[in-house]
Amino acid sequence: MRTMLAAILLATTAATPAFAQEGGEMSAAAETGDLSIERVFASPSLNGSSPRGVKLSPDGRYLTVLRNRDDDLQRYDLWGYDRETGEWSMLVDSEKVGSGRELSEAEKMQRERMRVGGLKGIITYQWTDAGDAVLVPLDGDLYLAGLDGSVTRLTDTEASELNPKLSDQGTYVSFVRGRQLYVGEVGEEPQPVTPLEEETVTWGEAEFVAQEEMGRLTGYWWSPDEQRIAVQRTDESPVGIVTRAAIGATGTKVFEQRYPVAGSDNAIVELYVQNPDGGDRVKVDLGEESDIYLARVDWAPDGSRLYVQRQNREQTVLDMLSVDPATGASSILFTEKAAQGHWTNLTYDYKFLKDGSLIWWSERDGFGHLYRFDDDNWTQLTDGDWVVTGLVGVDQDAGRVVFTGKKDGVLETHIYAFDLADPANVARLSEPGYTYGAGMDPSGKTLLISRSSPAQPGQTYLADANGNRLQWINENALGADHPYAPYLASHRMPTFGTIKADDGTDLYWRMIAPEMEAGKRYPVFFSHYGGPGPQVVDNGWGGALEQAIVDKGYIYFELDNRGSANRGVDFEKQIYRAMAGVEVDDQRAGAEYLKSLDFVDPAKIAIYGWSYGGYMTLAQLEEDPGLYAAGISGAPVTKWELYDTHYTERFMGTPQDDAEAYERSAVIAESVNITDPLLLIHGMADDNVVFENSSELIATMQEGRVPFEMMLYPGYTHRVGGENISPHMWNTIFAFLERHGVTPPE
Repeated sequence: MRTMLAAILLATTAATPAFAQEGGEMSAAAETGDLSIERVFASPSLNGSSPRGVKLSPDGRYLTVLRNRDDDLQRYDLWGYDRETGEWSMLVDSEKVGSGRELSEAEKMQRERMRVGGLKGIITYQWTDAGDAVLVPLDGDLYLAGLDGSVTRLTDTEASELNPKLSDQGTYVSFVRGRQLYVGEVGEEPQPVTPLEEETVTWGEAEFVAQEEMGRLTGYWWSPDEQRIAVQRTDESPVGIVTRAAIGATGTKVFEQRYPVAGSDNAIVELYVQNPDGGDRVKVDLGEESDIYLARVDWAPDGSRLYVQRQNREQTVLDMLSVDPATGASSILFTEKAAQGHWTNLTYDYKFLKDGSLIWWSERDGFGHLYRFDDDNWTQLTDGDWVVTGLVGVDQDAGRVVFTGKKDGVLETHIYAFDLADPANVARLSEPGYTYGAGMDPSGKTLLISRSSPAQPGQTYLADANGNRLQWINENALGADHPYAPYLASHRMPTFGTIKADDGTDLYWRMIAPEMEAGKRYPVFFSHYGGPGPQVVDNGWGGALEQAIVDKGYIYFELDNRGSANRGVDFEKQIYRAMAGVEVDDQRAGAEYLKSLDFVDPAKIAIYGWSYGGYMTLAQLEEDPGLYAAGISGAPVTKWELYDTHYTERFMGTPQDDAEAYERSAVIAESVNITDPLLLIHGMADDNVVFENSSELIATMQEGRVPFEMMLYPGYTHRVGGENISPHMWNTIFAFLERHGVTPPE
């Protein structure tokens, strides 16, 4: 449930210009065949190739990607494409080069924060400034891969090297090991450049809530000229200890995890600036109040200033600090304040320009838009009742800004551009019929574009600054040799529509229906998330799982309730200090709409959700007994006092300040009133939504003699998934529905 980093070529959002026709089929000359749950999670991926981490070399000649294997969809290798010769080559084979050494607990947990805990091989890399090699972390060590296929091992230790980086000009390699920051010139042995202190103190590493909820995965930042490094010092001694029993298949490991639950003390976070060798270290003045969040850290393009975003504990005020890197002295450059009854959303959608100005994303007019800050003056660059979803890049030579947004509708995310000299003239660079994500090279002249549609799994390509495709990176065409080809004939297209919330607001829904016979009524698999943040209803590729559910004879349905993203402040803030309120009302409206349809069996609507969605399942069953035929609750938060500070307090305040909000939103006490069939699922090593959330619920329902079913997964964290476990979990879900009569018509 953390605020996720906007990742190029990984996430897809909405995009078609018109609603599809109900029950429409995808045309294809392919053999027919229904999808099995087992095939959905097997290799090769039915989505086709899904490259990660697409990057251009500094000179623009080479394109590099992390590509998963046909025989192991979770293992990624590093590939390079020479744009001059048009040839692909594998630069690093993760199986041949890697040691196979088990990752440290710290790196495992960091991967969980990144939501890549299930991936193997190479998950990240970085080009050298000269463009002649790539820094590759693999199996806890570091390697330097040349374009000629050579690979040099830089480290060989039992401890993992966390957050490895090359300095901006490629002179130094740096990483965190054993709670210290290490730095060394490339090719030489790195040395620790920060003190080794007591076990609760780390240098150069982001604290738990920064990684999990703030989208900040690093704790140190190189200056552009490599003369200074900003380094975070974290003291976790004030943070309470949660004894987490990671219950595995053959034993239990007990971890005393520093986990700041809502209303408790956070880690003490300080920021220093020092030389690469650790000398001339000065402390940054973050203000008199120490109970704050270090949200973002950036260097000015010329390295003359350090810019720090400081968020107050209540997350209603965000200060941009301007810091002298020689002395650590700071002053407030500007301040963002949340609207009444709202919070400040953190973002990476901003850019400091060479002329000293700043392109900045803000919700100050009620919708997320771009502004320019120059010499204490603000200029609004985009406006309207729609949101900018991402700042893609800036061509500073041409004065041109590229961004993604919802200008053409809530269900569509497109790529747009404008000139700083004429920001009102916004041009769309993407064609209708697809949903887009994008990134750019640092010069703002070349686009890396991802797109998908309900009829086309994810594609990636290189484009010029106007969006014209230059070359495919991954065409992923649905030809006869595509893994999904055998299932094209049974592929069903979604339909979209809206219903009204009780305040008259439009709520968007998405439905996929099986091929239906006249006069018959069908069960509904009603999937939801419900919490603040994600928009789930869009017009991109939905993946194979929902098609397998439809192939089983279920109608697949989703609805975005009030509180979700990309609809503006007034739509989002209705969840503030009122969790399990409007979300439950809006999902109820969705269920009532479904019951009004003559092809829906009103007695067979099952709800499913994970994480916040699991919490929503419980809240819905408690609030509306008899409305749903059954509920599946995966890894639910059941008591917000058990969840972390940054996420929970953003929407709920603290338990000390608003005990009533916490009492109203809890689902444990009311669970004794659940009368509909419930299946509870949880990973027994979950370090995000800790297992105590479910164990306390289980105990309460057992003491209340309330029947329910559960499936627990030893050794699995918040992500319960894999080629074997995922089919087990989903077959368990459908066996549960079958036992309770939530089945398709004969």
